[in-house]
Formats: sequence, C-alpha cells, structure tokens
Amino acid sequence: MNELRKKALHRRREMTAENRTLASQKICGDVIRSRDFLSASLIACYLPMRDEVDTRMIIERGWRANKRIFVPITRNNGEILFREIRPDTSLQRNRMMIWEPLSGAFISPRELQLVVTPTVVFDKNNHRIGMGGGYYDRCFAFLNHRNHWIKPKLAGVAFKCQEVEEITPNTWDVRLYRLFSEDK
Repeated sequence: MNELRKKALHRRREMTAENRTLASQKICGDVIRSRDFLSASLIACYLPMRDEVDTRMIIERGWRANKRIFVPITRNNGEILFREIRPDTSLQRNRMMIWEPLSGAFISPRELQLVVTPTVVFDKNNHRIGMGGGYYDRCFAFLNHRNHWIKPKLAGVAFKCQEVEEITPNTWDVRLYRLFSEDK
C-alpha cells in the first residue's frame, strides 16, 4: 500500500498546475451534476491542500444551492469530526497543515448524505487508499456492515493518473460508493 501511495502521489505532483486545474473543474462539474449531489442537503467535502483535486467549486455550488456543507476536523486520537462551514467561516491550519473551521455546528457522520472523499489511489472496484491515517475508514466503518448503500454515500475524487489496476483492500477498508475522475 505504501508503494502504491508513493507512486500515485508522485504522479499527481508531476501534473502541471494547468492540467490539475482543468481536471479539477471537470471532476467537480461531474460531482455537482450527479444525482447524489443534487438530492443531498447535508454534504461533507474536504478543503483541498497542495496538489489534491480542488473541491472549492463543489463547496461553493453547495452554498448557492442552500446545502449545508461540512468539512473534516482531525483529532490526535485518529478521529475525524465534521463541522459546518459557511462562506464567512474563519479557518486555521491544523498540525498537519490542513485548513479547518474555527466555528460551526458539528454533525454525526451517519447524518451526512454525501461525503466527497480525498483519494490518493483508486481502482475500478471503487477501492481507495488515502494518506495512510485511516481517518475515513474508522469514521465510516459502520458502512462495512451494510448490504446496500443508504447514506452516506462516499464519493472519491482523484485524477486519472492516480488509478491502479487493482487494490487488495484490508478488512477494515471502507469502499467508495462512487469515484469521480476527469475521464469517468
């Protein structure tokens, strides 16, 4: 897993800024036109850092559509919480240099309808590898005990260059409901 992660991060970093911007726009456009986004009113979405898919278009469109948008807040114990963000919310960087809101209502992960999930590596079976902290897998472990998707729907976003043929998931890995890439 670490080798797959390292290679995918390298390929992502090799993208030009222009290609990353164009691909992010395509990916975000597909997300906001999806039935899952259109029907959801409680959406979680990460705030982009470095060379990740820039999700700000999803967040801004959600606000314009009067959806409530929540972003992850990491805790030292490996837990993530989801806190509401609005256009005027003040942000600060955490110990991992990820932007987090300083105020806002919290929501249970079980109440969310759609979760736009950062993805480092993905395959055609909607398996994902993240940055290695296991935050999303722990937070959404309850989804592994369901026979069908109700909510939340985990939608990964990643660039095509991050796709691999196959990921052998661990027993605790939570599979994505759907993956958005610039060519899917």
